[in-house]
Amino acid sequence: MYRRILIAALLLTLCAAAPSCSPKQEKTGSPALKPSPEWLARKYSMFIHFGLYSQLGGVWNGEPVREGYSEQIRSFAGISEEEYAAIADTFNPVKWDADSIVSLAKAAGMKSIVFTSKHHDGFCMYESRYTDFNIVDATPFGRDVMKELSDACRRQGLSFAVYFSLIDWNFPGNVITPHNADPISPEHHRFNMNQVREIMTGYGPVSEIWFDMGSLTAEQSRELYDLVTSLQPQCMISGRLGNDMGDFSVMSDNRIPDYKIGTPWQTPASFFNETWSYRSWQERGSIDDKVHEKLLDLIKVVSRGGNYLLNIGPRGDGSVVGFERDALLRMGKWMDKYGEAIYGTEPNPFDRSPEWGDITRKGNNLYLFIENMPDSRTICVDGIIGNVREAVLPGNGRHIGMTVDSMSVKITIPQDVQPDEGLTVIRLTMDEGFRTVPDKILETPVLTPGNAVPVYAYSSMDYYSSFRSTVGYTWHFLSGAETVVPTLTYTAGEEGGTVRLTIDGHTRDILLQGGKPEPLPGDSISVQWKETIMYGPQKGLFRDSGTIPEGNGAPIVGLQWGEAVDIPVEDKESVFFRHTVVADKEGDILVSIGVADGFRAMLNGETVSMRTFTGGIERKPQVLKLHLQPGENILTVELYNRYGDVLQYMIDPSIPQIQYSLPIEAVKLYPGRVHDCTLSPADPVNRNSDMGLRGLSIGFR
Repeated sequence: MYRRILIAALLLTLCAAAPSCSPKQEKTGSPALKPSPEWLARKYSMFIHFGLYSQLGGVWNGEPVREGYSEQIRSFAGISEEEYAAIADTFNPVKWDADSIVSLAKAAGMKSIVFTSKHHDGFCMYESRYTDFNIVDATPFGRDVMKELSDACRRQGLSFAVYFSLIDWNFPGNVITPHNADPISPEHHRFNMNQVREIMTGYGPVSEIWFDMGSLTAEQSRELYDLVTSLQPQCMISGRLGNDMGDFSVMSDNRIPDYKIGTPWQTPASFFNETWSYRSWQERGSIDDKVHEKLLDLIKVVSRGGNYLLNIGPRGDGSVVGFERDALLRMGKWMDKYGEAIYGTEPNPFDRSPEWGDITRKGNNLYLFIENMPDSRTICVDGIIGNVREAVLPGNGRHIGMTVDSMSVKITIPQDVQPDEGLTVIRLTMDEGFRTVPDKILETPVLTPGNAVPVYAYSSMDYYSSFRSTVGYTWHFLSGAETVVPTLTYTAGEEGGTVRLTIDGHTRDILLQGGKPEPLPGDSISVQWKETIMYGPQKGLFRDSGTIPEGNGAPIVGLQWGEAVDIPVEDKESVFFRHTVVADKEGDILVSIGVADGFRAMLNGETVSMRTFTGGIERKPQVLKLHLQPGENILTVELYNRYGDVLQYMIDPSIPQIQYSLPIEAVKLYPGRVHDCTLSPADPVNRNSDMGLRGLSIGFR
């Protein structure tokens, strides 16, 4: 308690002088208009899955098709090309009304609409010059519904966006597969380029293009990205374009991460996890429960820094399902009262969410969303440095009593304050210059990736090759000095890169080159490498926290230090290598390991490195620093093959066991004892690609 009060007093001396030391968001590789401030601020939008599949409503030959999403019914029901094309003869959505759809989105509090221009079935919901399989040419309806929606959005002041499937089952020669993550042929890629060009030139301003599925080469992803950006520089591009080339990352369907993400991102959500398009036999349940569920998801996404994209699936006649309409209207009433706590906000400024709910921030306001009301009806907000002015219910402006004690604010909610859709919202207003106390304040003079708070992103080669990546580190540390001389220590694995280092508001870019070579710290240790066991292959990238597949492994015969061994695999498979390393004492060693499309190394169950090499990330052996314990250590290496039929595995612990020490110019610190430091790549190839840099540390003198 004494230490906590001391830190609070020290931090108070910093409030006026020290801005929040958030990790700097890079915009390299994108025009100055990206990320779009309007896109970042909107937070809540409508997704619409509407297509030829809507006519079937999840039913084929009179029977519900229970496998898979209903928008993919052609695949799961085994419908032939001729049978599916014939459905267009009866597709006549006479109840489609673009203006009423936009009015519904506005009433729900949504700021944009993302419409399915084309799904995997290849049927275009706009008039395409490149195929007659579209709603204008192939149906009795004969109208361009996407054009009508785009025009209605402009009339009513909503942003218009499009979904575009990179997989097209109707394209000549394509084969339907259940995973929809096949490579795109050169001919199909040219077709996609042509259709994207006509969408980006014929439908007015497009705020976002939501690419989906397929498994593109880096060159294909880059060509599509450059095409969209050249035609509409402000258009945000989804991470499902692949190869980490999107402007924002996209979570898996209906996934709500339990961590903050430091780059632009979005969660796509359906009202029912089982489907995105209309399903006539869907069990919809309680509307009260559904509204509460979706509001909670919205809040959790926004409090972690993301945007929420909630889908509706109109019927084949173009009408909106009553359950979805009514739920959206109730959510809109809630947003009318509490939208200030959602739109334009920043994520929870604390390192974690409280047990009672979630938090967002806007300026000098913290918005508290109470999901789990304590029996005492008293909640605590701990770690606020600054003057707390008032606590107010934003729904009606009523003031709530509070008690401020050091860094803690206690708010007791009166009995007559009832939750609204299962939630109680409080606006806590501070005077200018308030800060929040981080969970971790370091007393050590050495900052490492191991004692940092990571800045996360979401990396995606394709839909099935995605993982949580690390794009920055942040630290809070104690020092009584007026100035410090930082010294960066790095290995051959980091040499040649340029990093951006910010200490107490002073930022500089540093080339990791020319450092003084020195031996690894501590006495040299004696290491014995036992045989290498290989497991797998298994489908998937970075599954189950690095768990080795079940079954017996087999020793690799003929593995020599620094020489590659060929391992036969299929596409989208991982292979695991298990090394037993015996050390006579605790200490560090360096080892060089060859990589594949995806690479993960774990030492004694803890991740040492996890990266993908795509979209311009240089593929070269990774030099890792391993901190061994006395006795037996287990090093597990996972290699992921995206394409091709062979992996090459190489490991070499015989490389020089040295690191490099690079002092830089002195930095003047803020007054007081608590200071901030962040580190990231100075010029990242892609903003969501993992940065590596796990062998780097920062010391001060």
